[in-house]
Amino acid sequence: MIPDKNDPILVTGGGGYLASWILKHLLDDGYRVNTTVRDPSNADKNSHLLGLSGKYPGKLDIFKAELLEAGSFEKAMEGCRLVIHTASPFKVMKVRDAYRELVKPAVTGTENILNSVKNNPAVKKVVLTSSVAAVYGDGSEIERTEEGTFSEKDWNNTSRLNYLPYSYSKALAEKKAWELAGSQNSWQLAVINPGFVIGPSLSKRIDGTSVGIILSMANGKFRTGVPDLYFGIADVRDVARAHVLAGFNSKALGRFIVTAESLSMPDIAAILVNLFGRRYPFPRSRIPKSLLYIFGPMLGYSWNYIRNNVAVPIRFDNSRSKNILGLKYRAPAETLKDHIDQLERDELLP
Repeated sequence: MIPDKNDPILVTGGGGYLASWILKHLLDDGYRVNTTVRDPSNADKNSHLLGLSGKYPGKLDIFKAELLEAGSFEKAMEGCRLVIHTASPFKVMKVRDAYRELVKPAVTGTENILNSVKNNPAVKKVVLTSSVAAVYGDGSEIERTEEGTFSEKDWNNTSRLNYLPYSYSKALAEKKAWELAGSQNSWQLAVINPGFVIGPSLSKRIDGTSVGIILSMANGKFRTGVPDLYFGIADVRDVARAHVLAGFNSKALGRFIVTAESLSMPDIAAILVNLFGRRYPFPRSRIPKSLLYIFGPMLGYSWNYIRNNVAVPIRFDNSRSKNILGLKYRAPAETLKDHIDQLERDELLP
């Protein structure tokens, strides 16, 4: 499905880290785009959107919408054949009320969006941002997979409201999307399951989890060392392009894991040291797992989490994203360099 360039495409959560790049890709390709934010009058949070609007006059319209408000997205959705839904909370630490902060906005927001799609017969395809957190909860689950690799066939059935609640919210939201997609035949669904998304931001916001971790690598917060935790690394620009490719490809249905490769936090730190030397106080040591059992609970890591994730390598099968979407991945070193360069340009590093 290739939308007419005169028809708008809806991208929800336009103020977000990932959505901003999706908007830029679509605008660069000549499409009209509608996007939603919680407060269009907030110039600080939306300055990058205003910049895109000025660069592409008449191509970007910004609408107010709330995830928990039924029908909130219908105005922005009018005339759209393609909807890309990215808006969802991303918070893994300091969660006080997991249901209110994570589960309810993720699940109810997805339900509200797809109910609006149901009321808008123009929409023919939805691309949903999910996560590999909906694929697995603990890294130790890799032992139960085929060939020791997580794939789109795997589901996170182990996270709970009181254990890895962010992962729990992503699994519930994606399952709700598949449930609603299966109850009708007027639109199709593709789901993007990215790993740990990093890379340069189009805004100067530093309140996102992904940006916060890279900042912590460079500003000395992890100076004493980092735990041996593994992630599937994904460049934000590649993840954004995956959404666009999935939206325009009639064969792109189902789930798509989007990760370039798997790295540990010490691996990421070593790449940064190799790229930038001593310019910043990057971590240069690995915190022993035995030490984490002592101090981890004070940092928010439960013993169960430490046992099942620290020093547990994980792998992902990204072949569907390459073979069906035609996605080409950047190397993690390029992603990390561009991310630090952007933080320097925006004067966000000490």
